[in-house]
Formats: sequence, C-alpha cells, structure tokens
Amino acid sequence: MKFQKWNIAPMDRDAVEKLTEAGYPWLVSSVLARRGVTSAEEAAAFLEQDRSLEHSPFLMKDMDRAVERISRAVTNGERIAVFGDYDVDGITATCIVVDYLLSRGADCLHYIPRRIEDGYGLGRDAIMSLHQRGVKLLITVDCGITGVEEVAYARTLGMDVVITDHHECKEQLPDAVAVVDPHRADCGYPFKHLAGCGVALKLVLALGGSDREEALFARYCTLAAIGTVADVMQMSGENRTIVSRGLESIDHSDFIGLHALLQEAGLADKAITSVQIGFVLSPRINAAGRMGAADMAADLLLCSDPQQAASLARQLCALNRERQSVEQEIYAQALGMIEEMPAEQRSALVLSSDEWHQGVVGIVASRLSEKYSCPSFMIHLSGSVGKGSCRSWGGFNLFAALESCSDLLLGFGGHELAAGFTIEEKNIPAFRTRMNQYAKAYRGGEAPISSLEVDVVLTRPHLVTLEEVEALDALEPYGAGNSRPVFGLLGATLERAQNVGQNRHLKLRLSKGNAQFDGIFFSAVSQTCGVETGSRVDAAFYLQVNEFRGSRSVQLQMVDIRPSLSCSAREEESLQLVERCMTGRPLQPKEAVRLLPSREQCVRTWRALQSMVPPEGLRCGYLPFVRQLAAAVPGADSFARSALCMEIFCERGLLDCHRQEDDVRLLLTDQGKKVSLEDSPYLQTLHHILDTSKRGGTR
Repeated sequence: MKFQKWNIAPMDRDAVEKLTEAGYPWLVSSVLARRGVTSAEEAAAFLEQDRSLEHSPFLMKDMDRAVERISRAVTNGERIAVFGDYDVDGITATCIVVDYLLSRGADCLHYIPRRIEDGYGLGRDAIMSLHQRGVKLLITVDCGITGVEEVAYARTLGMDVVITDHHECKEQLPDAVAVVDPHRADCGYPFKHLAGCGVALKLVLALGGSDREEALFARYCTLAAIGTVADVMQMSGENRTIVSRGLESIDHSDFIGLHALLQEAGLADKAITSVQIGFVLSPRINAAGRMGAADMAADLLLCSDPQQAASLARQLCALNRERQSVEQEIYAQALGMIEEMPAEQRSALVLSSDEWHQGVVGIVASRLSEKYSCPSFMIHLSGSVGKGSCRSWGGFNLFAALESCSDLLLGFGGHELAAGFTIEEKNIPAFRTRMNQYAKAYRGGEAPISSLEVDVVLTRPHLVTLEEVEALDALEPYGAGNSRPVFGLLGATLERAQNVGQNRHLKLRLSKGNAQFDGIFFSAVSQTCGVETGSRVDAAFYLQVNEFRGSRSVQLQMVDIRPSLSCSAREEESLQLVERCMTGRPLQPKEAVRLLPSREQCVRTWRALQSMVPPEGLRCGYLPFVRQLAAAVPGADSFARSALCMEIFCERGLLDCHRQEDDVRLLLTDQGKKVSLEDSPYLQTLHHILDTSKRGGTR
C-alpha cells in the first residue's frame, strides 16, 4: 500500500444520470460529475477545445518594449543571444525564440547554462562569454526575473537585456530594457499560469504581428505544449489551448528532431497524449539538462539534418537511462536517511549529501514528496556550499516558504510548485528546523499523511468497455487542475499476481462480479505489495488501452492496491452481530454460537495480537487487521470471533482500540496476567443465551 489514506468523495449520481442521458459516455460523465459538472451545457464548455489563444500578447507589461528592441536588433544585424533554463520548459522556450529569429534572418545564437558548472539562471561568467562573442542583445527565457545584479553587470558591458520569465517576482525587478513576466505586480495580463515557453510563444506572436499569429502558433504550439506539460502548469485557459493544439499537431510538426525523438522513444505512429509527454518525452529532454548536456536537447529540436537528429535522439535516450540509474541510487540513500530522522523533522524533508548528482536531486525530491506527502528539499553539497532543489506537495507554496527563510539562503528562485536555492552548509540545520516549523504551521500542526484522491469508484465494472475507456480522451489534456482521473474498484478479488520486467513490475488480474481486468503495477512486486492472491482488495488505477500484437484491450495502470476496507456480505453480517452483542440487543442461539470463542481461541487470538502489535502501538485499517487476525487463528467463523475477541480485550483493559472511519489505533496494555476473561459481560451474555436455549427457553 503506497498511500496511508484514500480520499473517496461521494458521487453525484443525479448528475451522472443527466450527463449520460445527454449522450456522454458513462465514464466521462462520472469524471465530469466528480469535477462539479452537472449539466450538458457545463460539460460542453468543459470539453470544448479553443483553437486560438484568447489574449493579445501586448496585454503583458513591457511586451511592446521587448518587441521594439528585438526588432531593432534584427533590422540592424546586431548579434542576439537567447539565454534559456536547462529544463524542458527552458529548452523548448529557447528553441521557439531561436527558430523564429533565425527565420527572420537574425544573427542569433543560444546559450543554455550547464546545471553543475554554471548553476541556475543568469551568471556573470556566461554574460562575459557572450559579450566576448559579440552579443549586443541578450534575451532570457524561463529565467532572469531575479537577476538584478547580473543585468546590471551586462549593462556595464554595453549589453541590453530583455527578460521573459514566468517565475514569481521579488520586490526588486532587474533594470532591463523590458521585463515580461505575467507575475509582475503591475502586469494586467489576465492569465497568470503560462509556462516559460508559453511566455516565449507570446513574445514570438507579438514579434510576428497579428497577421501571422495563426501560422506562428501552428508552428510552435507543439514545442510549447511539451514545455507546458513538463513544467506541470495549471491545465486551464490558454495552457489548455496550447497543449490541445500541440497534441493535435505533433504528428505533422516541422521539427525533424522531435520526430527523431518520438521514433527513438517508441512513440512514432502512435497517438500522443499529455501522459506520454509527461512520462516519455519530457524525461528524455530533461535528461540532457540533468546530466549536464542541455545543449544537446536544444540542438536536437533545432536540427534540420535527419541523420544528425537520429544520432542526437539516441544519445538523449542513453543519457536518460544513465539518469535513471543515478536517480535510483540517490533515492535509496534518501530513504535510508529519512528512516533515521526524528518525527519532528518529517513535516518538510531537508536532506543533503556531497555524493549526490546535482542534476538529479530535483526529480528525487519529487518522488519523496509523493511518497511522504510533504515538501522535499534535496541539497547537493560542494565544499561549504549546497545547491538545493525542492518540490511542493498539497498546495504548499515553496516560493513563499523559501522567502520566509531568505536570511539563511545565499539565493533562491522558482515558483510555488518547484524551486531552487543556494545555502551554506552551516545553515542547513537551522533551515531544516525552520522549514519544518513552517510546514507544520501550514498543516495546522498535523503530521503528514500520504493520501490518494480517488475520482470515481466503479460501481458497475461490467460497463467498463474498450469504447468507454477510449472516450476518456475527450478529457485531455491532463495537468494541474485537470488531473488524470484515478478510478477505484472496491472489494475485488486478486485472481493472479506475477512479477515481470526482470522482477521490477507486477502484472495482475482482478475480478468483481462477472468483470475481469488485467493490470500492470510499475515499481511494485508481489512480495512487497501487501496483498495476496485470492484475497479481497481495493484497487486504485488509471484506465488505459493496451495494444499488443494488433490487439487492443482495457488495462489498469495501478496507482495503489490495499487489503479491502469494504466489507463482504458475510463480514458485514459478522460485524453487525458483534455490535448487537456489545449493545445488549437480542441474539438468536445460532448467532451466539457463531460469535462465541472458546477459551483456547481467546488465548491464541491474544498471542496473535502480541505478535502483530508492536510495543509502541499500531495504526492500520480495521478490516484488514481483523482479517489478518482471523487468518492467524483459523476456524469456523474466525472473522466474527476475532472481532469479538478484540472487543472483549478492550473491555477487560488488555487493549486500547480507537476506531475512526476505516482506521484503527491499537495499543496493548501490561495487564494481561491479571484479568479474568470469564468476567467479560459479552462472554457472559453469549453463554446465557446458549444455556437458556439448552433448557428450552429460547429457540
């Protein structure tokens, strides 16, 4: 079980019925209803895909100044450098602007800093290097908004700077020719959630003029879509338009390098979704920046030679495999560190090491945030200084959190979901303490609990057909604010589980009623997944279409699986009998027989409890625990008798048991040798019913 808690919201069945009556498929209707869409009109508006961008780029503050200065540089033949970040957003933004300027005949080059040698954002060494190469105008994309000193330095060299960025702004803006960032306090641009490549796209549309806007959007929407998905931007408004147009256009994109990457990644001639961009394309482009070769990815996307493009695509995929290996090693080390951490340091994970690869710590931070449901800060140490990457969780605003600790930092930048910072090693303990205090205050003092949002429980699994699953494509593109829907199947039977992929993944089959589903659970194996073949389970998953040798079928891509927290009919009946016994309501003799444990069963159940509940106590799911206890003391009606034994031990003071919804907290006391079970009123009630029955008083 990956998540401690599953949040399952009640379904608006009336809304689902209205939407299906209006002609929307059942699965689509269920997801829409879960997201607050209750009428056919609202559904049409939600699913509608705009084909053009809504707002003029000139609504952005300083866009007119940026266009004037860049146009003048192109006209006068000045050398221009486009300076981009080394992630997917920055690389695609760089390629959009460079490709456009080259098409205008500009003297243009690009510069993407090396993550390890140069660090994040503008740097003096890079600026001097570009100055020595004759650059007169520097355009930043996806970075620069915090480069106050660097822009001032560029001006001393006679170099003008135009900044385009989408990250949060500090109080002081750089003194550049133009600062284009929708997050500027004085910027009236209506949509604040563009990625860096989205702002770069807006710059190109402004440079091209309204007459060429559609043609330029058609050319660059695919690159902008890749960067927007990779940067996990909110999937609404203009971002939704950019990504939907980009997905639609990817097959006939003009960028040869992109097609070479699709071919090398095994996606050629396949329908591309936001999921494949996020999990297949983006990691390969990102690998270049993470492993110190971001120029390789930019060179690939700008490449016009098919042979060179194929070679670069192969190198990128090889870099990605290397990145995966390094990432696994760092992740394992981080898990070991966390296990040794005291509880007061687990509201925000702050980890550091001089052995970690600086380019990979950010993606490990993402995995830690998901696993532990809290913000994570991974710091690569070099000498006495550390460079950190951090990732958010549950709406935690990283930029605001870093700002609150700015006195401990040498510098920081980013946005609320992902950020970077520099810190002296001696300040890390104080930073860890303060960040944990900040995170605790954000949570209201509660400890973090890993939780999963389940969108739709499949109450009619027999309706999950291939056509229904294919219809879910209408909900694309997925992203922040429109996440890929997670479905749940409660009270299913795990028919089969088999390790595959060199024992790294789990292939399984689930059944409920007459419906059967095959599933794949990545990075999980049968020995550690927490459930056994033949057991009753709850499953959470994405629905997808699996294609194999020309055959297409429904497949579950597992998100989590757990011992079921939903009762079978027999279990529900048993728990009702236990409750009637505890509250003194009448029981039939045959019901008393079903509940009454022998003394030997009580002893064996107590011994099983002692082996299952550690001295510090146990928090777990109530139903799975009773099932496990019953399995440890097998026999007729073992589930009912195990549940009653727990209540007897509680009443006798042997066990503290606190239930809240599906959870239970258990703690054994030290009174085991001083208590007489025969004095339990529950046992006495059951014996009385049976004694009376034997005397013929009750049947």
